[in-house]
Amino acid sequence: MTPIALPGLVDPHDLSADRQFSMNLARGMAVLRAFTSSDPMLGNREIADRTGLPKPTVSRLTYTLMLLGYLSRDAGLQKYRLGSGVLSLGQPLLASMPVRQAARPLMEQLARKTGCTVNLGMRDRGNVVYIETVRVDAGNVYLPDIGSTRPLLGSAIGRALILACTASDRKAILNHLKVHDKALFDQHRVAWEADQKLYAAHGFCHSRGDWQKDVHAVAVPVRVPPREAPVAMNCTLAAYRMPKDKLERDVVPHLLDTVRQLEAGQGLR
Repeated sequence: MTPIALPGLVDPHDLSADRQFSMNLARGMAVLRAFTSSDPMLGNREIADRTGLPKPTVSRLTYTLMLLGYLSRDAGLQKYRLGSGVLSLGQPLLASMPVRQAARPLMEQLARKTGCTVNLGMRDRGNVVYIETVRVDAGNVYLPDIGSTRPLLGSAIGRALILACTASDRKAILNHLKVHDKALFDQHRVAWEADQKLYAAHGFCHSRGDWQKDVHAVAVPVRVPPREAPVAMNCTLAAYRMPKDKLERDVVPHLLDTVRQLEAGQGLR
Protein backbone atom coordinates (compact mmCIF):
# COMPACT_ATOMS: atom_id res chain seq x y z
CA MET A 1 0.00 0.00 0.00
CA THR A 2 1.23 3.49 -0.85
CA PRO A 3 2.10 5.57 2.26
CA ILE A 4 -0.68 8.05 3.04
CA ALA A 5 0.36 11.54 2.04
CA LEU A 6 -0.95 14.82 3.41
CA PRO A 7 -4.59 15.01 2.22
CA GLY A 8 -4.98 16.67 -1.14
CA LEU A 9 -1.33 16.45 -2.16
CA VAL A 10 -1.41 13.09 -3.95
CA ASP A 11 -1.26 12.78 -7.72
CA PRO A 12 -3.65 10.02 -8.87
CA HIS A 13 -1.24 9.09 -11.67
CA ASP A 14 1.34 8.15 -9.04
CA LEU A 15 -1.11 5.72 -7.43
CA SER A 16 -2.03 3.56 -10.42
CA ALA A 17 -0.32 0.55 -8.82
CA ASP A 18 -2.02 1.04 -5.43
CA ARG A 19 -4.77 -1.58 -5.26
CA GLN A 20 -6.54 0.32 -2.46
CA PHE A 21 -6.83 3.48 -4.56
CA SER A 22 -9.99 3.87 -6.67
CA MET A 23 -8.96 5.53 -9.91
CA ASN A 24 -12.58 5.75 -11.09
CA LEU A 25 -13.54 7.72 -7.99
CA ALA A 26 -10.52 9.99 -8.43
CA ARG A 27 -11.56 10.67 -12.02
CA GLY A 28 -15.10 11.49 -10.94
CA MET A 29 -13.77 13.96 -8.39
CA ALA A 30 -11.55 15.51 -11.06
CA VAL A 31 -14.67 16.11 -13.17
CA LEU A 32 -16.42 17.87 -10.28
CA ARG A 33 -13.36 20.01 -9.57
CA ALA A 34 -13.21 21.16 -13.19
CA PHE A 35 -16.09 23.56 -12.51
CA THR A 36 -15.26 27.00 -11.11
CA SER A 37 -17.14 30.16 -10.22
CA SER A 38 -15.85 31.77 -13.41
CA ASP A 39 -16.79 28.72 -15.52
CA PRO A 40 -19.88 27.20 -13.88
CA MET A 41 -21.06 25.45 -17.06
CA LEU A 42 -18.89 23.03 -19.04
CA GLY A 43 -19.35 20.57 -21.85
CA ASN A 44 -17.70 17.16 -22.04
CA ARG A 45 -14.95 18.43 -24.36
CA GLU A 46 -14.13 21.31 -22.01
CA ILE A 47 -14.03 18.95 -19.04
CA ALA A 48 -11.76 16.59 -20.96
CA ASP A 49 -9.40 19.45 -21.79
CA ARG A 50 -9.28 20.57 -18.14
CA THR A 51 -8.81 17.15 -16.59
CA GLY A 52 -6.72 15.41 -19.23
CA LEU A 53 -9.22 12.54 -19.26
CA PRO A 54 -10.37 10.91 -22.53
CA LYS A 55 -13.68 12.31 -23.77
CA PRO A 56 -15.45 8.90 -23.69
CA THR A 57 -14.43 8.54 -20.03
CA VAL A 58 -15.70 12.05 -19.28
CA SER A 59 -19.01 11.26 -21.00
CA ARG A 60 -19.55 8.21 -18.78
CA LEU A 61 -18.61 10.14 -15.66
CA THR A 62 -20.84 13.15 -16.36
CA TYR A 63 -23.75 10.83 -17.18
CA THR A 64 -23.26 8.96 -13.90
CA LEU A 65 -22.80 12.12 -11.83
CA MET A 66 -25.92 13.62 -13.39
CA LEU A 67 -28.02 10.57 -12.48
CA LEU A 68 -26.67 10.75 -8.90
CA GLY A 69 -27.57 14.46 -8.59
CA TYR A 70 -24.03 15.83 -8.47
CA LEU A 71 -24.37 17.42 -11.91
CA SER A 72 -27.32 18.90 -13.76
CA ARG A 73 -27.53 19.14 -17.55
CA ASP A 74 -28.67 21.99 -19.74
CA ALA A 75 -30.11 20.14 -22.73
CA GLY A 76 -30.18 23.25 -24.92
CA LEU A 77 -26.50 24.06 -24.40
CA GLN A 78 -25.48 20.42 -23.95
CA LYS A 79 -23.45 21.45 -20.93
CA TYR A 80 -23.34 20.57 -17.27
CA ARG A 81 -23.29 22.53 -14.03
CA LEU A 82 -22.79 21.34 -10.46
CA GLY A 83 -25.92 19.90 -8.87
CA SER A 84 -27.40 20.27 -5.41
CA GLY A 85 -25.77 17.02 -4.32
CA VAL A 86 -22.39 18.76 -4.22
CA LEU A 87 -23.73 21.46 -1.91
CA SER A 88 -25.25 18.94 0.47
CA LEU A 89 -21.87 17.22 0.83
CA GLY A 90 -20.26 20.35 2.25
CA GLN A 91 -22.85 21.19 4.90
CA PRO A 92 -21.98 18.35 7.33
CA LEU A 93 -18.35 19.50 7.29
CA LEU A 94 -19.23 23.15 7.97
CA ALA A 95 -21.68 22.19 10.71
CA SER A 96 -19.10 19.99 12.44
CA MET A 97 -16.46 22.71 12.85
CA PRO A 98 -16.78 24.34 16.31
CA VAL A 99 -14.11 26.92 15.45
CA ARG A 100 -16.30 28.21 12.63
CA GLN A 101 -19.34 28.74 14.85
CA ALA A 102 -17.22 30.36 17.56
CA ALA A 103 -15.48 32.64 15.07
CA ARG A 104 -18.56 34.17 13.45
CA PRO A 105 -19.55 36.73 16.15
CA LEU A 106 -15.90 37.69 16.69
CA MET A 107 -15.42 38.17 12.96
CA GLU A 108 -18.49 40.43 12.82
CA GLN A 109 -17.06 42.60 15.63
CA LEU A 110 -13.68 42.74 13.88
CA ALA A 111 -15.29 43.76 10.58
CA ARG A 112 -17.23 46.58 12.27
CA LYS A 113 -14.10 47.90 14.02
CA THR A 114 -11.85 47.86 10.97
CA GLY A 115 -14.13 48.23 7.94
CA CYS A 116 -12.43 45.17 6.48
CA THR A 117 -13.93 42.03 5.05
CA VAL A 118 -12.96 39.18 7.39
CA ASN A 119 -12.53 35.56 6.32
CA LEU A 120 -11.73 32.23 7.95
CA GLY A 121 -10.05 29.64 5.75
CA MET A 122 -8.51 26.17 5.62
CA ARG A 123 -6.32 24.39 3.07
CA ASP A 124 -7.75 22.56 0.07
CA ARG A 125 -4.89 21.02 -1.92
CA GLY A 126 -2.89 24.02 -3.19
CA ASN A 127 -5.55 26.59 -2.29
CA VAL A 128 -7.25 28.25 0.64
CA VAL A 129 -10.99 27.62 0.85
CA TYR A 130 -13.10 30.03 2.90
CA ILE A 131 -15.28 28.36 5.55
CA GLU A 132 -16.71 31.61 6.96
CA THR A 133 -16.78 35.19 5.74
CA VAL A 134 -18.14 38.56 6.84
CA ARG A 135 -18.30 40.86 3.82
CA VAL A 136 -18.06 44.51 4.80
CA ASP A 137 -15.65 46.11 2.33
CA ALA A 138 -17.83 46.89 -0.68
CA GLY A 139 -14.70 47.80 -2.60
CA ASN A 140 -13.69 44.13 -2.76
CA VAL A 141 -15.20 43.21 -6.11
CA TYR A 142 -14.05 39.58 -5.83
CA LEU A 143 -16.98 38.76 -3.51
CA PRO A 144 -15.43 36.36 -1.00
CA ASP A 145 -17.94 33.76 0.11
CA ILE A 146 -18.04 30.39 1.83
CA GLY A 147 -16.43 27.91 -0.53
CA SER A 148 -14.49 30.47 -2.58
CA THR A 149 -10.78 29.84 -2.97
CA ARG A 150 -7.52 31.76 -3.03
CA PRO A 151 -4.01 30.52 -3.96
CA LEU A 152 -2.11 29.11 -1.01
CA LEU A 153 1.31 30.64 -1.59
CA GLY A 154 -0.01 33.75 -3.33
CA SER A 155 -2.16 35.06 -0.46
CA ALA A 156 -1.53 36.21 3.10
CA ILE A 157 -4.08 33.75 4.51
CA GLY A 158 -2.53 30.93 2.52
CA ARG A 159 0.96 31.67 3.82
CA ALA A 160 -0.46 31.90 7.36
CA LEU A 161 -1.97 28.44 6.87
CA ILE A 162 1.36 27.02 5.75
CA LEU A 163 3.03 28.55 8.81
CA ALA A 164 0.34 26.99 11.03
CA CYS A 165 1.42 23.49 9.93
CA THR A 166 4.05 21.25 11.45
CA ALA A 167 7.51 21.41 9.91
CA SER A 168 7.00 18.11 8.06
CA ASP A 169 3.59 19.12 6.69
CA ARG A 170 4.96 22.52 5.68
CA LYS A 171 7.77 20.85 3.75
CA ALA A 172 5.30 18.52 2.00
CA ILE A 173 3.03 21.42 1.00
CA LEU A 174 5.89 23.54 -0.33
CA ASN A 175 7.32 20.60 -2.29
CA HIS A 176 3.89 19.95 -3.81
CA LEU A 177 3.46 23.57 -4.82
CA LYS A 178 6.93 23.69 -6.37
CA VAL A 179 6.41 20.51 -8.39
CA HIS A 180 2.83 21.36 -9.40
CA ASP A 181 3.65 24.82 -10.80
CA LYS A 182 7.28 25.90 -10.45
CA ALA A 183 6.73 29.21 -12.25
CA LEU A 184 3.96 30.17 -9.83
CA PHE A 185 6.06 29.00 -6.89
CA ASP A 186 8.97 31.15 -8.01
CA GLN A 187 6.63 34.11 -8.55
CA HIS A 188 5.57 34.07 -4.89
CA ARG A 189 8.83 32.90 -3.34
CA VAL A 190 9.90 36.40 -2.28
CA ALA A 191 6.55 37.09 -0.57
CA TRP A 192 6.75 33.71 1.19
CA GLU A 193 10.26 34.37 2.48
CA ALA A 194 9.28 37.88 3.60
CA ASP A 195 6.22 36.58 5.46
CA GLN A 196 8.25 33.93 7.27
CA LYS A 197 10.35 36.74 8.74
CA LEU A 198 7.35 38.99 9.38
CA TYR A 199 5.46 36.21 11.15
CA ALA A 200 8.48 35.30 13.29
CA ALA A 201 8.88 38.94 14.36
CA HIS A 202 5.29 40.18 14.60
CA GLY A 203 2.92 37.21 14.31
CA PHE A 204 1.12 37.98 11.03
CA CYS A 205 1.41 37.71 7.24
CA HIS A 206 0.86 40.54 4.78
CA SER A 207 -0.27 40.59 1.15
CA ARG A 208 0.24 43.83 -0.75
CA GLY A 209 -1.88 42.84 -3.71
CA ASP A 210 -0.12 39.49 -4.30
CA TRP A 211 -3.29 37.72 -5.45
CA GLN A 212 -5.15 40.72 -6.84
CA LYS A 213 -3.28 44.02 -6.95
CA ASP A 214 -6.31 46.04 -5.82
CA VAL A 215 -6.91 43.98 -2.64
CA HIS A 216 -4.48 43.97 0.30
CA ALA A 217 -4.69 41.68 3.32
CA VAL A 218 -3.21 40.67 6.65
CA ALA A 219 -3.65 37.18 8.10
CA VAL A 220 -2.96 35.19 11.26
CA PRO A 221 -3.00 31.42 11.93
CA VAL A 222 -5.58 30.21 14.47
CA ARG A 223 -4.71 27.46 16.93
CA VAL A 224 -7.08 24.49 16.75
CA PRO A 225 -7.34 21.30 18.82
CA PRO A 226 -4.97 18.46 17.88
CA ARG A 227 -5.96 16.38 14.85
CA GLU A 228 -8.07 19.22 13.41
CA ALA A 229 -7.07 20.89 10.16
CA PRO A 230 -5.24 24.23 10.56
CA VAL A 231 -7.26 27.40 9.93
CA ALA A 232 -6.33 31.06 9.54
CA MET A 233 -8.16 34.39 9.62
CA ASN A 234 -7.58 37.41 7.41
CA CYS A 235 -8.72 41.00 6.99
CA THR A 236 -8.91 42.30 3.43
CA LEU A 237 -9.34 45.85 2.18
CA ALA A 238 -9.54 47.45 -1.25
CA ALA A 239 -6.27 49.23 -1.94
CA TYR A 240 -7.90 52.53 -2.86
CA ARG A 241 -9.52 52.71 0.59
CA MET A 242 -6.30 52.20 2.45
CA PRO A 243 -4.25 55.06 3.89
CA LYS A 244 -0.56 54.31 4.26
CA ASP A 245 0.17 51.55 6.80
CA LYS A 246 -3.51 51.24 7.80
CA LEU A 247 -3.45 47.44 7.85
CA GLU A 248 -0.29 47.16 9.94
CA ARG A 249 -1.07 50.09 12.22
CA ASP A 250 -4.83 49.89 12.75
CA VAL A 251 -6.02 46.45 11.66
CA VAL A 252 -3.35 43.98 12.79
CA PRO A 253 -3.77 44.70 16.56
CA HIS A 254 -7.52 44.04 16.30
CA LEU A 255 -6.94 40.90 14.20
CA LEU A 256 -4.42 39.50 16.69
CA ASP A 257 -6.76 40.26 19.59
CA THR A 258 -9.68 38.57 17.81
CA VAL A 259 -7.64 35.43 17.20
CA ARG A 260 -6.54 35.39 20.86
CA GLN A 261 -10.19 35.61 21.93
CA LEU A 262 -11.15 32.81 19.56
CA GLU A 263 -8.35 30.56 20.81
CA ALA A 264 -9.20 31.31 24.45
CA GLY A 265 -12.83 30.44 23.80
CA GLN A 266 -11.68 27.08 22.44
CA GLY A 267 -9.59 26.44 25.56
CA LEU A 268 -6.32 26.83 23.65
CA ARG A 269 -4.81 29.70 25.72
